[in-house]
Amino acid sequence: MKWGAIGVVARKELLDSSRDRRSIYVLLFSTLFGPLLIAFMLNQIAGQEKAAHEIQVPVVGGQYAPVLVNWLAQQPGVEIAAGPADAEGAVRERKSDFVVVIGKEFAERFRDSRPAPVQLFSDSTRQTTRAKVRRIRALLGRFSAETGGMRLIARGVSPAVAAALKMDDVEVSNAQQRAATVFNIIPMFLILSAFTAGMQIATDSTAGERERNSLEPLLLNPVPRWQLVTGKWLAAATGAFAGMLLTLVVTSNVLSRLPLEDLGVRYHLGREEMGVLVLAICPIALLAPAIQMYLACFAKSFKEAQSYMGFLVFAITIPGVMSTFYPITNRPWLHPIPIVGQYAAAMDVLGGNMPGVLGLVGGALGAAGLVVLFLALATRLLSAEKIIFGR
Repeated sequence: MKWGAIGVVARKELLDSSRDRRSIYVLLFSTLFGPLLIAFMLNQIAGQEKAAHEIQVPVVGGQYAPVLVNWLAQQPGVEIAAGPADAEGAVRERKSDFVVVIGKEFAERFRDSRPAPVQLFSDSTRQTTRAKVRRIRALLGRFSAETGGMRLIARGVSPAVAAALKMDDVEVSNAQQRAATVFNIIPMFLILSAFTAGMQIATDSTAGERERNSLEPLLLNPVPRWQLVTGKWLAAATGAFAGMLLTLVVTSNVLSRLPLEDLGVRYHLGREEMGVLVLAICPIALLAPAIQMYLACFAKSFKEAQSYMGFLVFAITIPGVMSTFYPITNRPWLHPIPIVGQYAAAMDVLGGNMPGVLGLVGGALGAAGLVVLFLALATRLLSAEKIIFGR
């Protein structure tokens, strides 16, 4: 049995892919797209939170409530400005982020210790202004609470009488766990990079060779079909693993340079965490090419195979999307489930909860079982005449 044939086939496919510019472009795109998108999104969110610390408050009718206007002006990072004549139109047309409108009867009602009218015009569909609106709403609520407390004191009543509950928020999660909720998109991009980085080799070495009529001469060699399939799979898995690893390295370096403290989270992945994260996701780099090769065997051309891959990439993003609605962290029983288990293990690592050895082994065995299954199915297909000679 010539086991060396597997290495020969793998080297040949890797050499061919290194000469193909499409393979290089796909590898670079799959490596850089995720980290750059994550950096852009988190940088925008951090910028919005930072901008909320210094806001300009457009006020209409400020002459009716000098007490409120002066109190707002004394708050750190708050600047009072004259508001537009048409507050609703200015916010709707996005000329202003928000506008505070004070009614004419404010002074009379405030003097009589009655609720004084204040309107806050904002647009909740504008993601970029939510942090600012949240802060001005909190400031107005604080002014109302402080004023109400002073009114009770002036009447000889303790403000504590108006508070039926004394509620304290106790946050039990640490900064790393809160960071995991912000970084829940990272595992999806790591898994996507594993699927896309090896996809070019997996499809070109099967459907591509079938289209070029070079698959038949290859299969005429006195080499068992399973060794040919294993060699092609090994080359594609090498590309998938390289893409995943590069994506992880680039993502880690990008995140370490972002102002994440403005989001109230802390990003820290040491060598141990990085190593465990690689071990948790690397089964995907083995499973993805096996599935892709099997599907590509049905295609009569490289273009047709690419259309199949589009549906596959869409399918593997489903667990990542579902994880935003259904928490998958701290669910060890999910680890043996291929793809879902890799998502769960990666989220555990990002949350500071290192998965146990049994969880990593279970995830690897679950993926390995599917790898063997799809390689066997691909070998069986390449032994069928309708696959080899079908046009």
